[in-house]
Amino acid sequence: MPDTVNPSLWPEPQLSRAALANGVALAYEIAGAGMPLVFIHGAMGDWRSWDKQWTRFTRHFRCLRYSRRYSYPNANSMPSPDHSALIEAQDLRLLLDHVGWESAILVGSSYGSFTALALAASEPRRCLALALSEPPMMRYSQFSAAGRAAARDFRARVIEPANAAFRRGDDVLAASIMTGGIQGATRPPLPPAAMERRMQNLRAMRMLALSSDEFPMLAPEVLAALPMPVLLMAGSNTPPIHAEIFRNVCAAMPQAQHAWIDDSGHSTSNDNAELFNSTVIDFLQQEMRHGHADT
Repeated sequence: MPDTVNPSLWPEPQLSRAALANGVALAYEIAGAGMPLVFIHGAMGDWRSWDKQWTRFTRHFRCLRYSRRYSYPNANSMPSPDHSALIEAQDLRLLLDHVGWESAILVGSSYGSFTALALAASEPRRCLALALSEPPMMRYSQFSAAGRAAARDFRARVIEPANAAFRRGDDVLAASIMTGGIQGATRPPLPPAAMERRMQNLRAMRMLALSSDEFPMLAPEVLAALPMPVLLMAGSNTPPIHAEIFRNVCAAMPQAQHAWIDDSGHSTSNDNAELFNSTVIDFLQQEMRHGHADT
């Protein structure tokens, strides 16, 4: 059963804490009624990343949102340099076990979408449906000429400078480079409150940046064989690297539905929350009416 931590010992008293079998502890919140649904945030977010979805979705679903292994307010150590979406998928599986959910709908953003696909690839029975925005599966950029060009530019402008800054201990500069690169040069600067949250999640960014393989390959034939309903989304104004990866992932998953979220960059669930919410809920309700997303 979920265990609630003494508020005096936990910075977010509304959260519960899952002590997983692998020694990892995750902060999470559950609310609502209906089919189980898990929100999985991106590399620079945490459980609060889903504030614009929470009230809307808990009207229809039994929702869980959590902070991934190295995100605020968790305090897990890094046991090896091999951190990736594959490890995060193991955490998610154990979190589902902890709350007693045999399976759930997974709604992901960015690296959270990558995590959801990693779990679906290894244990498809745990996933009732997937609604995923821009999984950053960098190896898929190599499947097209436009993708390879975008990847070279992104690595030179963002990944290599940010990783170098992390290695020399300049975390603030690294976060700034990563934020600008992921969101795109045409995006306005983040407001102070949003940037403060990014800084609270520096460890999560650092762990991925310093990983030996932060973007492992999920084989196209594995993704094409996923049996559950899948919705893939991308922002209409997302930077080229994300757009090219999205197109190539969509091509590898002919069974998936696709949607572009207007007036949005990489962070579709935040940039245009109203359209993101209605797109995902319409997809899930349609699938439930057809009996494709039930237990």
